[in-house]
Amino acid sequence: MAFDRTIWRMLAPPMLLAVAACVPQDGAPNAARTAPPGASVAPKVASAPSMSVVTDVTGPQPRTATYSCADGGRMTVENLGTSVRVLGADGVSEELPASPANQSSRYGQAHDAIVIDGRDLLVMKAGARPLACKR
Repeated sequence: MAFDRTIWRMLAPPMLLAVAACVPQDGAPNAARTAPPGASVAPKVASAPSMSVVTDVTGPQPRTATYSCADGGRMTVENLGTSVRVLGADGVSEELPASPANQSSRYGQAHDAIVIDGRDLLVMKAGARPLACKR
C-alpha cells in the first residue's frame, strides 16, 4: 500500500506538468490560433509583377457556378436570389433557402447546408463529413 502511494507521488507531478504544457495559457484553443504566440500576423508583401490579374471574390456570386470538390466530384450551384439549387455529383437536385433569409452566403434546411465564401464552397450533409469545394 505504501509502495503504491510512493509510485503515485512520483508519477503524478510529471503527468500533470505534461498535461498542463498541452493547454495554452491564454485560454484560446489551439485550433483557433492563426499564428504562434509572438509571431507577426502582418501579411507578407511580395513584389507584384508589372501586370497582374485581380479576381474579385467578394462580389456577388454568379447565377450558375460549378465547383470541384475534395472527393473528386463536381457540384453545380444555381443562385436563385433568396435560395440556391444544388446539383450534386450523384445527379440529385436540392433547393436550399438562405438561412437567415437576409444574406447570400449561407443556405440550408433541416440537416443540410452550404456556405459560399468567395470561390470556396463548404457542403454539410447529415451523417457525412463536411466537403470542401472550389470554383
